[in-house]
Amino acid sequence: MTGDDMATGSAINPIAARKDAHLAIGLCPELVSSKATTGFEALRFEHCALPEIDMDEIDLGTGFLGRKLKAPFMISSITGGTDKAADVNSNLAIAAQQLGIAFAVGSQRIALEGQGTGGLDFSLREFAPDIPILANIGGAQLAAGYGLTEAWRAVEMIDADALIIHLNPLQEAVQPEGDRLWRGVLDGIAMLAKELPCPVVVKEVGAGICGSVARKLVGVGVQVIDVAGSGGTSWAAAEAGRIEDPSSRDTALLFADWGVPTARAILDVRLNCPAVQLIGSGGIRSGIEAGMAIRLGADVIGQAAAPGLCATDSSEAVIAHFEKLIRELRMTCFLTGSKNLVELRRAALL
Repeated sequence: MTGDDMATGSAINPIAARKDAHLAIGLCPELVSSKATTGFEALRFEHCALPEIDMDEIDLGTGFLGRKLKAPFMISSITGGTDKAADVNSNLAIAAQQLGIAFAVGSQRIALEGQGTGGLDFSLREFAPDIPILANIGGAQLAAGYGLTEAWRAVEMIDADALIIHLNPLQEAVQPEGDRLWRGVLDGIAMLAKELPCPVVVKEVGAGICGSVARKLVGVGVQVIDVAGSGGTSWAAAEAGRIEDPSSRDTALLFADWGVPTARAILDVRLNCPAVQLIGSGGIRSGIEAGMAIRLGADVIGQAAAPGLCATDSSEAVIAHFEKLIRELRMTCFLTGSKNLVELRRAALL
């Protein structure tokens, strides 16, 4: 472990400081919102003036990672394991349990390196005994020496149903202290997909996954892909918020809109990998857009920044946020004549 990885004595842990900065910046939409669009603005559902269904009986439930979700939503990864993130993580877990939706934690690197859990421990499962919980490590760490031991520890410490490996090459490229060595990441993913006794999920963090990359991932055994496309949080913009050097800041901002738009990424991955379980995330802001993502091929819809911001207040605020999304998705189903998500996937688009 290098000096950058862990501080000693009373010195500040640079990774924890960076994660705290990411959390603070990531919860300020005006600082991290991409100017790129998701692609959903070009789509419209065909209105069904004669739905012939009872809106209150529409079934939004779906299976995910061997558990039943009451609605097709997931709280996506946002918080690392710092002390400041502990309350956020517990509020998110409590809300996810009550809502019956999935919960993916942020990077567990700090916890794995013995610098505190930030609430990323077995208490999450106590808060949320019935929902899918997803552990999380970085793809760059696989190139830097992480292996089966670290991956399994990440799963065990929160009793997770699956392990996310997040890919963030753009963020690492613009980050002054970023990890530039990415050779061997796919081999590391392949090893974990073969050896771990739980599903492996691969996600981007806001620049999208295209169909050709998805095929490589599925080809080595990845079972779930989260496209996390562009149009939502831009981690290049987030990094620009913490870069002091003007030239490096300008470079980060140049790439703030880089990536595959979310709608395009969902469609491309579904066409290339028809059997993979697919999470659609990246700037999906309403139940109508969630419905469009499902129509294009997503099985579950992920959100990070909005519920994360609510969680700084309370679990009740997170619940209220998702109840609104669920209400909007139910109305979308009703107005397309769809009794369930299977029928929504066949709804007509204009």
